[in-house]
Amino acid sequence: MKLNNLLLEKKSAILKKWFDAVVESYPNETSALLKKQKAQFTNPVGYTLSEGLEHLFDSLLQGMLPDTVARFLDSIVRLRAIQEFTPSEAVMFIFRLKKVVRQELGNELLQQLGIIEELSTFESAVDDLALYAFDLYVQCREKIFELKANEAKNATFRLLQQARLIVDNQE
Repeated sequence: MKLNNLLLEKKSAILKKWFDAVVESYPNETSALLKKQKAQFTNPVGYTLSEGLEHLFDSLLQGMLPDTVARFLDSIVRLRAIQEFTPSEAVMFIFRLKKVVRQELGNELLQQLGIIEELSTFESAVDDLALYAFDLYVQCREKIFELKANEAKNATFRLLQQARLIVDNQE
C-alpha cells in the first residue's frame, strides 16, 4: 500500500491529532475554547486553523499546490504572527504533522519497509512547507512593525501640529 493511500485512509485521525497538537500551543483556556467548536463566526480562529490544516494536508498529498498552500498557510501564519508567538512557535505547527503521521502510521510503517522512503519524501515536503511558513511569518511581522512605525510617526506629527510646532503648508 502506498503512503498516500495510508494517509488518506487515516486522514480524519491525523487531522484531529494535528489540530489538537496545534491548539496545545495556546494557553489552556484558549485551547479549550478553540477545541469546543469550529464554526466560522462563533470561533473564527478555530475555524481558520481547522480548515487551513485540512487543506494543507490535502496539498501535501497532492504535491504542494502553490495556490492552495499559499492561501491556507497565509491565513494560519497571519493569525500566529499577530499573537504572542515567537517565530519558532508560530511555525512549529507544521513540524507537529510529522510526529502525528509517524504515531498514526506506526504499525503500517513497520510492516511495509518500502513506505519509509515515501515517508522521507513526505517529511521533506513538510519541511519545505515549514520554510515557506517562516517566510510568510517574517513578512507578516514586518508589515505589523511597518504599520506600528507609521502610526507612531503620524501620531507624533499630529501632536506637533496641535502644539503648533509644525505649520501645514497646504493652508
